Amino acid sequence: MGRKVQHSLLTKAKKNKNDEFYTQLSDIESELKHYKNHFKDKVVYCNCDDPRISNFFEYFASNFKELGLKKLIASCYREQKNDLFNTEKNENGFFFEYSGTEEEKKKPNSNDIIHFKGDGDFRSYESIELLKQSDIVVTNPPFSLFREFVAQLVKYDKKFLIIGNINAITYKEIFKLIKGNDAWLGINLGRGISGFIVPEHYELYGTETKIDSLGNKIISPNNCLWLTNLDNSKRHQDITLTKKYFGNENDYPKYDNYDGINVNKTKDIPLDYKGFMGVPITFLHKFNPEQFEIIKFRKGNNEKDLSINGKCPYFRILIKNKRIQTEFIELTEKQESQQVTKAIRNLGISDNQQVYASK
Repeated sequence: MGRKVQHSLLTKAKKNKNDEFYTQLSDIESELKHYKNHFKDKVVYCNCDDPRISNFFEYFASNFKELGLKKLIASCYREQKNDLFNTEKNENGFFFEYSGTEEEKKKPNSNDIIHFKGDGDFRSYESIELLKQSDIVVTNPPFSLFREFVAQLVKYDKKFLIIGNINAITYKEIFKLIKGNDAWLGINLGRGISGFIVPEHYELYGTETKIDSLGNKIISPNNCLWLTNLDNSKRHQDITLTKKYFGNENDYPKYDNYDGINVNKTKDIPLDYKGFMGVPITFLHKFNPEQFEIIKFRKGNNEKDLSINGKCPYFRILIKNKRIQTEFIELTEKQESQQVTKAIRNLGISDNQQVYASK
């Protein structure tokens, strides 16, 4: 049976701020293999990860020498909650540093970690001090704090590779980075991310819940992405265009409130259209900034959602082709000119009259 998109899972998690979605090692390996050239002599910081159980930490510790890392740091948040019903002493947040020496453990235990004075939140002073020492942040941040997390990375000018909900690309702060070519989607998206490990107490729905061989509870919401500013080969590959606008105008209706045409699927982007086109947000997974220019998101000239005959298609990104295939346009224009000339001659108008009329 095919996997169904369980948008309600992460929507519910966001609403309730259930942010404990832990990434599987297989998904980390599947994505990280495309960026190995970025890590030589770099300090990697996994700032939302318990080094004792984190698969991000395990990946980088196990591949420390192969990647040529300088240092690996992982830090973990611990909620500080004292109230009438909870009077036990809270454990502070903590971190662990690994430098790849023979004496160090790749799998730290509770005696090896170093406790913060505070809770270890990525926004805390202590965590930010570790962030300043790092070159690249790789982690699965809290989905409910995704905007804040990315804003911090931008503020401190860090390279990053992180997991988020697909809807994050509709956030104005994130879309601005993508439009400005300051961030882009990674290799895997949606079904390319196989699922997350969640705590036993999470209430789960849908057909994707399962227990793996280690006894972990896994859910596969199918609506997540990798967001990064590390270059990869995929973002330099052109989208292969096979459709034509001219001769198929009815397939590309124009917007009511913007001078552009609507394209329902990325594969249907016409190769011969010079103007603006509205495409689905999934276009960003194949976006090559050398091939296309992003104009704006979602809104028409009146700053209302793009509409066709009064109806609004789901979020559209307005783009323009930088590599318009002019040979098709020239051919179409020549054919149109020939058709006009033929029609005029059929009306009995001479060539001289045509020239005069054109003036």
